[in-house]
Amino acid sequence: MALIDTIKQNQLEARKNQNKERLSIIQVVLSALKNESIAKQKELSDEEVIVVLQRQVKQSNDAMKDFITGKRQDLVDQTIKEIAVLSEFLPAQMSQSDVEKEVQKIIAEFGEVGPNDFGKVMGIAMSKLKGKADGNIVGATVKKSLTK
Repeated sequence: MALIDTIKQNQLEARKNQNKERLSIIQVVLSALKNESIAKQKELSDEEVIVVLQRQVKQSNDAMKDFITGKRQDLVDQTIKEIAVLSEFLPAQMSQSDVEKEVQKIIAEFGEVGPNDFGKVMGIAMSKLKGKADGNIVGATVKKSLTK
């Protein structure tokens, strides 16, 4: 079953269970997916759906920082729930140690590298780990590994 079909199935279940909060979050996601599908003028693949979901999670995290700064705990709690629902549809993220192992393998393939090779290593790391690990974590790991 395609990921978008799974999301639509969850929408139906939320509607049947009268879970208005979950239904609202899923409808926003489906709207974003439809907009992306229209923009690309084709049906989205699972990988493209994951990219949209990750973008939604990133936007929610950014908004949550503002809510924390503004001392709006009610909005922080709501955003945490949104992220939890969105995360259900995303693949499991790699742990910090797994990211470090992958970065070390990539660096080993290059041989002799230094801090000036950050862009090259980061490009390969993100292509291999896209959707599996947060870009900020990968970037920090690459930077740390190259400055050792």
